[in-house]
Amino acid sequence: MRTLRDLFAVRSRELPSPVAVGAPAVEAVGLSVRLGGRQVLDSLDLTAHAGEVVALVGPNGAGKSTLLAALAADLPAGSGEVRVDGRSTADWSAPELALRRSVLPQSAALSFPFPVEDVVRMGRAPWAGTEREDEDDAAVAAAMAATEVTRFAGRPFSALSGGEKARVALARVLAQRAPLMLLDEPTAALDLRHQELVLRICRERAAAGDAVVVVLHDLGLAAAYADRAAVLHEGRIAELGPPEQVFGGDLLGEVYRQPVEVFPHPRTGKPLIVPVRQG
Repeated sequence: MRTLRDLFAVRSRELPSPVAVGAPAVEAVGLSVRLGGRQVLDSLDLTAHAGEVVALVGPNGAGKSTLLAALAADLPAGSGEVRVDGRSTADWSAPELALRRSVLPQSAALSFPFPVEDVVRMGRAPWAGTEREDEDDAAVAAAMAATEVTRFAGRPFSALSGGEKARVALARVLAQRAPLMLLDEPTAALDLRHQELVLRICRERAAAGDAVVVVLHDLGLAAAYADRAAVLHEGRIAELGPPEQVFGGDLLGEVYRQPVEVFPHPRTGKPLIVPVRQG
């Protein structure tokens, strides 16, 4: 029986070269996606560069997760193109693409009670048979330490809480050591401390030269940690830029259909977004 590592153990793969900070890591050009007869993304353009964190924000149904899945090449484009590392995703083999981008889905589910360390080690499968295979143990240990899951390395994944599973799933992504990280709502199941931990990790990976694209519902986290934010509305990007420039009360109120007030943080100056409440 072939294992996951056997699937990736192909020596003819083209290994990724270092991406210069500021160079495009992933590009969507004229991207459109239809699902169930509905236009979910409509002629959308977006580029994320090496060395930055880009937050995708917007109301439910705006197309954030669909956009992330299309950037990952997990969802085909109806029209337009997605490029990773300068090449159309259609031109990369699955093993080559896995060396260049890692993906954290909204939910992490496994059918078998794998130990936590084995789940994290799955992130190293793309490097099987390459000269970087020797980094496996160090990459796994570092990823588990960063996400604070080392202490339950031997526990079954199925026995963990929702927040613990989310951190293990992120550790798998970190262990993969791809230069592009695509994260779909990584903070949704987490407490306050670990929400901040995850976004600090995103900033650390960007500082190391990676590109991070992250779907967030918490506008405060997006404002505090993202270099740029894309505000999605009805399948298009309503605004794109630094959070302090795009997180205006009028725009957010229109997009979310909820009046908000935006204040500068008294210490950092980053936007604080507060819903307008009666009484």
